[in-house]
Parts: sequence; structure tokens; C-alpha cells
Amino acid sequence: MILAGVDGSSTSLHAVAYAAGLARRQRSRLVVVFVAEAGPAMAGLVPGAGAVVREANTEIGTRLRAELLPVAEELGVEVDFRIASGDPVAEISRIADEVLADAVLVGASEQAGHRVVGSVAVRLVRVGRWPVTVVP
Repeated sequence: MILAGVDGSSTSLHAVAYAAGLARRQRSRLVVVFVAEAGPAMAGLVPGAGAVVREANTEIGTRLRAELLPVAEELGVEVDFRIASGDPVAEISRIADEVLADAVLVGASEQAGHRVVGSVAVRLVRVGRWPVTVVP
């Protein structure tokens, strides 16, 4: 079982493509996970902001699913697309453990701030329960 985290960034889409190829070659199932993060802390101060963030995240997840599933079917890869809410590392870890993932693939972070606080990829490596591949 191969698990790929996707957030819509170009690097995460590269990770999903790489994971699909890996799953196809290994005749394995692919689980793709989109984690809708909570909005910025200040969003709680604006009435209705939380609902707008949740709606936008749901739309992104639905759009990603609609784009990825036909491509995977064309490749002959069985895909389970999941949408979760919360901390990306916690949710990807939970789902990877749940499906008994053999490997986790994510895209490299494109945000400069992650050098300080750590990217999802770095935090997943620190969890250390499965091999983590970071795709540029």
C-alpha cells in the first residue's frame, strides 16, 4: 500500500504522480490523502470565516479527487482518495497506520517558513513509522 499526501501544490501533484507509478509497478493500491487544514488563527475573530475556509477546503479536495481519479484509472491503479481535516502530519500518520502503508510520499515544501518550524515532510520523517519519500 502506497500513501501520497496532496495539497494541490505542484510538488504534491508530482508526489502523487510518482506514487501512482510506484503503485502501478508494484501492483499495489494507492491511497491519496488531502488534509484540509484549519484556517488562520485570526479567522476565528471574523464571523463566518471558519465556514468559508471549510467550504474552500472541501472544494479543493473535491476538485483534486475529480482530477486524479480518472488519471489513476487510466493507469490501471486502484485509488482510495480520502479527505481529512486537521493537522496534516497527524492525519497522514493516522491514515498511513490505518491502511498499513508501506511507504508515504509527499511533495517538498514550497514555503520558506518551513525551514524554521519544519515541513510536513520533515515532521513525517521524524514520526519514523514508514519510509517517507519527498518529491521535488
